[in-house]
Amino acid sequence: MKKKIFHSFHIPVMGIGFTIDTPLKVAQYGISSVISTVDDILVERLRKFYSEKFDLPFQEISTKVEDFRAKRFTSYLDMMHDVASKNLEEIKQSFQNTKTSKELDKLMDLMPDVSGIKQKFNNLLENKPSKQKVYDWLDKNLKLGDIDVNIMTKVDRDNYRKGVKLPTEYNDAHAALRGFANSKLSSSVVLSAGMNPRLYGYIEQFNDFFPDANFNLPKKIILKVSDYRSALIQGKYLAKRGIWISEYRVESGLNCGGHAFASDGYLIGPILQEFKSNKQALIEETHELYVKALEDRNRNIPLEPLSIKITAQGGVGTSEEHDFLLDNYDIDSVGWGSPFLLVPEVVSIDNETLGMLKDAKEDDLYLSDISPLGVPFNSLKGNTKDIEKDNAILSGTPGSNCPKQFVKLNTEFGDKALCTASKQYQTKKIVELDTKELTGFEYRKQYKQITDKSCICVGLSTATLKVNELDYKVEGPGVSVCPGPNIAYYEKERTLKEMVGHIYGKNNVLSRSDRPNMFVKELQLYITHFQKQLDSLTSDSTKKEVIVLKKFQKNLNAGIEYYIGMFNDVKHSAVSQKNQIINDFISFREELNSIRVEQPVKELVAIPVAS
Repeated sequence: MKKKIFHSFHIPVMGIGFTIDTPLKVAQYGISSVISTVDDILVERLRKFYSEKFDLPFQEISTKVEDFRAKRFTSYLDMMHDVASKNLEEIKQSFQNTKTSKELDKLMDLMPDVSGIKQKFNNLLENKPSKQKVYDWLDKNLKLGDIDVNIMTKVDRDNYRKGVKLPTEYNDAHAALRGFANSKLSSSVVLSAGMNPRLYGYIEQFNDFFPDANFNLPKKIILKVSDYRSALIQGKYLAKRGIWISEYRVESGLNCGGHAFASDGYLIGPILQEFKSNKQALIEETHELYVKALEDRNRNIPLEPLSIKITAQGGVGTSEEHDFLLDNYDIDSVGWGSPFLLVPEVVSIDNETLGMLKDAKEDDLYLSDISPLGVPFNSLKGNTKDIEKDNAILSGTPGSNCPKQFVKLNTEFGDKALCTASKQYQTKKIVELDTKELTGFEYRKQYKQITDKSCICVGLSTATLKVNELDYKVEGPGVSVCPGPNIAYYEKERTLKEMVGHIYGKNNVLSRSDRPNMFVKELQLYITHFQKQLDSLTSDSTKKEVIVLKKFQKNLNAGIEYYIGMFNDVKHSAVSQKNQIINDFISFREELNSIRVEQPVKELVAIPVAS
């Protein structure tokens, strides 16, 4: 494993509420994590909750306050910064008050054995320094883990006041960006779910995203991407506006939690290889545009290109895979998401959902159509929010009351957008469906497509309310959960120490021995997705649709050949199951090549001839 000063993993955003307060639990140990900026209502309630818990002053930011959404996020992020900083300071000072500190011991124990900080600290203690010298060293070397925020760029709802549409900067994503930009944090905003030119242009409004006098970026941009081409296009687009992408976070298109953005058959290994091979070119191409933009804006111009990190996430599950990503692709950090859903010490998860995740098997995890965003969404069968939705359908009243309305984005029925999971929208669609005079099968199919949508903007935050014993009468008790397929191989609740130890190979929390390699699992998911797309072809499908699927199959084959060649060249000590992995790829290659991409032929109905 590459030598890291602190940690070589981060905890990505999970849902809306599962990691909403994770920084308060891990930042003092130098662990970076990401919180969602969808739900300002939840954030405001948690700010009150934690202010009471930590005896902090609290003044409510009501919806009557001008720019309340942005101000709620700023206040919450400032509170998190202050509490996390205080936690870290107490760890530093604990060595002065007692000979040993449980929290300091925990901080050092959580680090990988190859950590430079850990090794230097142990060397310091060997010389029996004074307590003051130890404190000074800790104060200089211990840093908070990053408290990063995630903005889904397309979740940018228009907002109104007294029936009048507000300017674009009051849209949801814009307000979330402003809330982060105005906070005390020196961290990053993760932009996910595609490109939003209006939002990207708005970043220019905030000085902290530009280099300061020392050429540092007080606030940084992380771009979540699924391929190199998209990264280059968006990197150049922002560089032309004087905005530098400090990190490209590569996520598997299907072997991930939450929304899934399947590529055109491009697998994560070849994608990471492309980033590794082209990283310097990416820096040089964007730097040239960046310097020109800074000159035009009369901004500080760095003497040399700013650094770029490449990180990866999606389906990693063993220390061996973790180390392989770091070493083989020169990755700077690896995201560990779904396994942490079994660590209540780190995430906010209710006991019922936790129990369902512990018992979940491969068949319980599926790529659903429940998201109102119209993007495939990884989900768990039988989650309580889906049961709540299904009961409403059975009672003849499908759809949610839409108490939070964060994904009111559909303008099919007028300028005032609706959420496709709402009762209002689904009622209109069903009335429309009833006028089509469809056959029973086709009617049921389209009815299901309408009513499948679930109120996940509520469901993904309810667990947080339950865990902290906050009222959820308005939201209801149903919890949505969005684990990746990898969660099937974890069967027990774990502590932070156990999970971090697993990441670094100090211990093993996997009890099942049949877990496939992360690259093999992703391929399996893509072949299933490919077969599903193929099955959806009809005699009325266009020639272009068939060509797209043939290209998809070709790209998968190219990925398989890449992996077979790569693993054949890898030293056996780096991959313990090397031969099994190669055989798995060969088997999937045979399966894939047995599939023929052909457009179904329209059946001809014989016309009886009169006798």
